[in-house]
Amino acid sequence: MLESVKNVFRVKDLRKRLFFVLMMIVVIRLGSQLPVPGTDSEYFKQWFASQSGDAFNFFDAFTGGSFEQFSIFALNITPYITSSIIIQLLTIAIPKLEEMQRDGEDGRKKLAAITRYVTVALSLIEGIAMAIGFGRQGLIPVLSSGSDAGTLEKIFAAVVVVTCLTAGSAMLMWIGERITENGVGNGISIVLTVNIVSRMPSDFTALYESFIKGKTIAKGTLAALIIAAIVLAVVVFVLVLNGAERRIPVQYSKKMQGRKMVGGQSTHIPLKVNTGGVIPIIFASSIMSFPSVISTFTGKGNGGGIVTEILKGLSSNNWCNPDQPIYTIGLLVYIVLVIFFAYFYTSITFNPLEVADNMKKQGGFIPGVRPGKPTSEYLTKILNYIIFIGAAGLIIVAVIPFFFNGVFGANVSFGGTSIIIVVGVVLETIKQIESRMLVRNYKGFLND
Repeated sequence: MLESVKNVFRVKDLRKRLFFVLMMIVVIRLGSQLPVPGTDSEYFKQWFASQSGDAFNFFDAFTGGSFEQFSIFALNITPYITSSIIIQLLTIAIPKLEEMQRDGEDGRKKLAAITRYVTVALSLIEGIAMAIGFGRQGLIPVLSSGSDAGTLEKIFAAVVVVTCLTAGSAMLMWIGERITENGVGNGISIVLTVNIVSRMPSDFTALYESFIKGKTIAKGTLAALIIAAIVLAVVVFVLVLNGAERRIPVQYSKKMQGRKMVGGQSTHIPLKVNTGGVIPIIFASSIMSFPSVISTFTGKGNGGGIVTEILKGLSSNNWCNPDQPIYTIGLLVYIVLVIFFAYFYTSITFNPLEVADNMKKQGGFIPGVRPGKPTSEYLTKILNYIIFIGAAGLIIVAVIPFFFNGVFGANVSFGGTSIIIVVGVVLETIKQIESRMLVRNYKGFLND
C-alpha cells in the first residue's frame, strides 16, 4: 500500500490532478466559513439550536455545517442534487428529454446544461424563501421590525443575501464540474463527501463526551472499542453492499460477416444488488422531513395536539426511544418509503424490456430463456428479487444509527446515508486513480 501511494506521486499528471482537488477542497472549506454580508449568523445558530426536530439536520450534514453558520455556501450543492433528480425523473415523462438522454454525448451535454439552469433557479427560489422567512425574524437586521432603514436599503440588503446564496450554490456546482474535468473522480460527489467528512470530527467529539469522558479507564476503553467496532462493521457492510452484484450470463450466437464467422462470445449483464444507490434513502428522508420544514416556517409545529404528535413521529430523533415507543411508528413509514423508492428509482433507470430487445437485435440470449418477452420477464423477476435485498441492506445501514441515537442518545449528524456516500465516493475515486496508474504500468491500490 505504501508503495502504491508513492507511485501516485511519481506520475506528474496524477500529481497535478490531486493537487487541484486539494486546492478546491481548501476553497470549499474557506467558503463554508465566510458569512453572508448583512446577516446575523449568531441569530441563525441560536435558531438552529432551538429546533427540537431533525428537519434541517439532514440538510446541514450535507452542507458540512455551512447551513448552520449561514455562510455563502449555505445552500451548497443540494439545489444541484435536487435538479439532477428532477431532470432524471422528467426524462420518463417528457419525450424530448428522453430523446436527449439517448442521443449520446451531445444529448448528455444538453441535459447537463438544463440541469445547471434548473440548479440556479432552485437556488434563487430557496434564497428568496430564506431571506423572506428568516430576514424579518432577525437574520437580516435591516429587515427586522425595529429597524428604521429605508425601503431601498431593505431591498438592497435582501438582494445581497439572495445573490450571495445563489452565487455560492452556482460556484460549488462549477467547482464540482472542474474537479471532474481537471481532477480525479466525480466532482459533485467529492464536494458532498468533503461536506460530510468535515462534520465527523465534531460527531466523534460528541461521542467521546457522551460515552468515554469521565468514565473509568476500563469502561472508557470498552466504550471506545464498541464504537469503533460498530463503525467498522457498518463500513464493511456498506463495502459488501456496494460491490455485490448478480451476473446474468448472456450468450451471443455466431453469424456470417463477409467470409468470416463472428460472435459466439459469452458475457454477462451485471445487476447491482444496491441498484438505487443512496437515492432511496435521500428521497425517503426528504419526504419525512418535508412536513417538519413546512411547520417550522409557518410556526404551527409547536402548538401541541395531533399535528405536533405526528411531527414527532416523523422525526428520527424520536425513533427507537424506549421511553416513547409510539413514535417509532415513523420508522416503519420510513422503511416502507425506502423500499418503495428503491423499486421506483430502479424502474426508471433500468428497463428490462429495452435490454431484452437490444439483446435480441444483437443475437444475444440468456441460456435456458427464450429471447424477447420471456427474457424481459426473467430479468424483471431477478431484478425484483435483488432490489428487495438491496433495499433491506440500505434499511439496515440507515436504521443502525437511529437505533443507537434512540436507545443510547448517541446524537450524531452522520448516519447510514453519509457512510454510503463517503464509502462509494472513496471507492470510485480509488478506481479512477488506479486506472490512471495502470496505464503507466504502476501497481494499483487494489492489486497489492
